Amino acid sequence: MQILYAIQATGNGHISRAIELMPFIQQYGNVDVFLSGSNSSLPMPFPVKYKSNGLSLFYGNTGGLDYFKIAKAFSPYRIFKEAKNLPVEKYDIVINDFESITTLACKLKGVPCVHFGHQASFQSAHTPRPNKKDMMGELILKNYASGTVNVGLHFDAYDDFIFSPILKQNILQAQPSNKKHITVYLSHYSDEVVAAALGKIKEIRFQVFSKTAKEIEVKNNITFIPVNNEMFNNSMLHSEGVITGAGFETPAEALYLGKKLLCLPIHGQYEQLCNAAALEQFNVPIIENIDSHFTAQIYNWLQMEAPKKLQLNQSTAQTIEYVIAKGLELQKKSIGSIATNTLKKEDIFSLQPHPQFA
Repeated sequence: MQILYAIQATGNGHISRAIELMPFIQQYGNVDVFLSGSNSSLPMPFPVKYKSNGLSLFYGNTGGLDYFKIAKAFSPYRIFKEAKNLPVEKYDIVINDFESITTLACKLKGVPCVHFGHQASFQSAHTPRPNKKDMMGELILKNYASGTVNVGLHFDAYDDFIFSPILKQNILQAQPSNKKHITVYLSHYSDEVVAAALGKIKEIRFQVFSKTAKEIEVKNNITFIPVNNEMFNNSMLHSEGVITGAGFETPAEALYLGKKLLCLPIHGQYEQLCNAAALEQFNVPIIENIDSHFTAQIYNWLQMEAPKKLQLNQSTAQTIEYVIAKGLELQKKSIGSIATNTLKKEDIFSLQPHPQFA
């Protein structure tokens, strides 16, 4: 079976998830990868057959998006041309992790695809939103990368097509400890802004993962570390808590490990505001800015109990089994004895917690 796996490479979350998912998807056939985006800092450990700059998001230095840089890199003609040239029709299954060129290619060529990932969960009205909805944000979430069917991932099962987060095996098998440092990853702030804020809290050690650092550098109570998957995992496993944006993968891992979690959503990114609304249901404090109140907020946070722990209802293998089954259903092929037009989540496996997570 020929499978196309399209991955959005804006930031590191999608790449991190893809690295974990690839061995499971490869069990079902030959997998070609389309990587779209230009600002991920994680290396890809598997071949990439198709690559594009896509429509990338760029961040400023003080917590927000750099709209000028985003607009400068945007080329509708290039995206349309790449969509026409992407041979989605060659594949039995197209799996799309929030990648817009693949969405356009499938629409142009009448090819069905499975929209799979965190952003697919926002196709449900039951997925948490902030009190004040953003109509443009809703439009982007629902149309930037859509699919014929949706298989979402989120902190909780807000709808019947939403599955548990995909966590790395070393996180699932880990024995976390507390070595009294704080792990920090704030890609939307410059190192200078982060250092100025955290340097005031001299009695606490911070391990800050930086997209610009070339080597490990210690500045008083702060250790700057170049972005590295293994080093970040190790830091988080043995931390007292984690300070990060309101993304998906890192908060999910921190919640699963039972760590204290503090989130600063990226300004102007509606998805992160939605995630923040969901995280508040887990008793995670949300901070809007690094400002004059930040030091006091850190001290208050450290006095709080850890948030509600994340529960996993499916294993990665079960989730991918469902994704592949939905893909085959779209190709009008039978899945065992199940009627292809009535496949449901519970037809593949029980929704009770998998023994691995019991």
